[in-house]
Amino acid sequence: MPDEMANMNGGLDVSIVMPCLNEAATVAACVDVAQEALARLQRDFGMSGEVIVADNGSTDGSQQMARDRGARVVDVDEKGYGAALRGGFTAARGRFLVMGDSDMSYDFREAVPMIARLVDGAEFCMGSRFKGEIKPGAMPWKNRYIGNPVLSWVLRLLFRTPISDSHCGLRAIRRTAYEDLGLTSSGMEFASEMVLKSALKGLRIDEVPVTLSPDGRGRPPHLSPFRDGFRHLFYMLMLSPTWLFFGPSVLLFAFGAAVLLLLLARPDGEMVRIGAFGLGDHWAVVASSALIIAAQTFIAGFAALILGVKGGYMRPTAGHRALIRASSLKVWLLAGGAVFLAGFAWASIIAIGWLESGRGELSQMRALIAAFTAMVMGVQLGFGGFLLSIVAGNKMKHRAVLSSSLSEN
Repeated sequence: MPDEMANMNGGLDVSIVMPCLNEAATVAACVDVAQEALARLQRDFGMSGEVIVADNGSTDGSQQMARDRGARVVDVDEKGYGAALRGGFTAARGRFLVMGDSDMSYDFREAVPMIARLVDGAEFCMGSRFKGEIKPGAMPWKNRYIGNPVLSWVLRLLFRTPISDSHCGLRAIRRTAYEDLGLTSSGMEFASEMVLKSALKGLRIDEVPVTLSPDGRGRPPHLSPFRDGFRHLFYMLMLSPTWLFFGPSVLLFAFGAAVLLLLLARPDGEMVRIGAFGLGDHWAVVASSALIIAAQTFIAGFAALILGVKGGYMRPTAGHRALIRASSLKVWLLAGGAVFLAGFAWASIIAIGWLESGRGELSQMRALIAAFTAMVMGVQLGFGGFLLSIVAGNKMKHRAVLSSSLSEN
């Protein structure tokens, strides 16, 4: 592919970028190993390269140690793992970008096969510690047997990607692919954002085995397993509206509708028996709450879907595209108005009957709850339509977001 073989950004092929924050004990050794990797790339592929240390405010002399070993040091003022890597990638001159920690936990020479995969057509290449080797003491048991496997399984479930080790820190990516991702995270969730958006954009993602060694710093890592693990999980959910919003919305609606219909089938107000379990008027309130939350959750999911498509990092399914094409402010207003008016008419009939009966005891509490639920949901749908139009870029027809997305290519 001629465009890929053409030199860019100063004529370099590979930039190895490592974030650094007070890594005086290991940064020099990491730069040495990275230089060995570049020497292999020069020998095997004729590629030129550079080593960049993206320093995040070290106070232990790490910067000078890296310079003494031939690295180019880039100072990144914004704090955070992701911010340091973004700063390093921005300054990089290579058309292939490699990232890895500066604590000797990864061997940069193992990035050579990653670059080979990129040359062969992959756009993003992950290392896999589980397919490679995890040396004794390199990974806490809770990360090795619980955290990383669970989060990798969630990634495969939500995003249908075969990645076996979603949090491996040694990776390689084409510059063009990286720039297309538009990554913004500044913290540890940067690693998840890179993987998730690569999967959402349909990039070709390859994996190669790598080795994880105990870091050589002699101090606790910057990573906080529980805090950062949950941040990774929440980030995955935020980029998956189907699982975060649409799935719960459907379940809540089905539950609320089923309970309310069962109760309305007994207008005499008697308990509905399901085996030994009884449903009374109080369950009508529960069902109403479930229906209202379902409507709100569906609208939130639709907004997240539109934002993802509009932002170019989400490829909607055929079902998603059909929903977006059918969605417009007019449709939402008509649907909301119809649901509201149906509820209002129902409530009015109940009120008229109550007045005609001499304002006695109200015997249609379940029906009244259902009627007001419809009114509330109608209002939600109407205002939801306006919200979706705003999210779509002040467009009354929401399918406009599809014209600029990769989903229509």
